[in-house]
Amino acid sequence: MRAINPWINFNGNAEEAFTFYKSIFGGEFSKIVRFKDLASDEFKVPENEADKIMYIALPIGRQNVLIANDVPEFMGKVNEKENRSKIVVSAESREEADKAFNGLSAGGEVEGGIGDTPWGTYAGMFRDKYGIEWIVEFDPNF
Repeated sequence: MRAINPWINFNGNAEEAFTFYKSIFGGEFSKIVRFKDLASDEFKVPENEADKIMYIALPIGRQNVLIANDVPEFMGKVNEKENRSKIVVSAESREEADKAFNGLSAGGEVEGGIGDTPWGTYAGMFRDKYGIEWIVEFDPNF
């Protein structure tokens, strides 16, 4: 398997969230598609949804891509406190882990501060300001 890439649903703020993630991870968006880009006679797009994100991709590292979209209003709200999954960032150093943890958790809720764990890694857990749950870790044995 080459990679597993997380895909996040947002309630209309995917572009804002991904601009924030880009400020932490660096890089450039590889693709942005807005709902208006898909509009046709067969696929009507309401004016208030036209500029929302249908697809956005941010490459991270060598083979990983963080992907997202805005959920159209007619499909209902995404539960931003769903607490079913987390995105794990595996850092290459303690310094990289600290940078990712401190940047991504800014304005969010830290559930477990970053530090040494009983299982030999350096890790921390939080929910970012967009409600997305993350674990950042550095494993010196990996």
